[in-house]
Amino acid sequence: MSVPVLEVDGLNAWYGDAQILFELSLEVRKGEAVALVGPNGAGKSTTMKAVMGLVRRSARRLLFEGRDISSLPTYRIARLGIGYVPEDRRIFTDLTVAENLDIAARSSAEARDAPVWSRETLFELFPNLARMQDRRGSAMSGGEQQMLSMARALVSNPQLLILDEPSEGVAPIIVEQMIHALRALKASGLSILISEQNYAVCEALCNRSYVIEQGEMRWNGEIGDLRQRSNQSSAFSSD
Repeated sequence: MSVPVLEVDGLNAWYGDAQILFELSLEVRKGEAVALVGPNGAGKSTTMKAVMGLVRRSARRLLFEGRDISSLPTYRIARLGIGYVPEDRRIFTDLTVAENLDIAARSSAEARDAPVWSRETLFELFPNLARMQDRRGSAMSGGEQQMLSMARALVSNPQLLILDEPSEGVAPIIVEQMIHALRALKASGLSILISEQNYAVCEALCNRSYVIEQGEMRWNGEIGDLRQRSNQSSAFSSD
């Protein structure tokens, strides 16, 4: 079996003195999509921030393509080939779509063995963005901003895409477009780790799932078994 693209073992994380994650373990293999599900406040976003080095954390193993990233700063983790789309999107709202993509492309790493996403291929993947290249981020809907955030992560040509609640607050028609785009990304060989409370997104995209509750990993298995698990827990509950 090939080395996982992402391997996490014994991950702990803190905000100040408060410990949020407790000995989490997960992995993502090349070309697969993995769902991280759980109720609000379970620790999904913190898990992704911990992988990216955005919170204080420790781990027995935190490897990207076999390389230890546990002591690297966030910008170096990103340049190794991890694209991160946070829950709050973090696009530059004063800049246009084209300018957001230009900044991300200029800050990307050297060439590597990963799908290459030019502006043209990104616009094929997200045709809505092609029609609004000169539109400022502040004039875009939430779903359009989400697409831009995903495109901005892809323009750095990552090998792993980490998505935090991409369907939250997004119109159903845009969610369908995002699912279509993510399936195309997966087919290209890109690995995906996605935090979601929308079961339809997980079922349409993912191979496997991890369920996190109160900062601890409670279950993992094939995506086809997740529906039964969700009926026994609050994994897909909302506020």
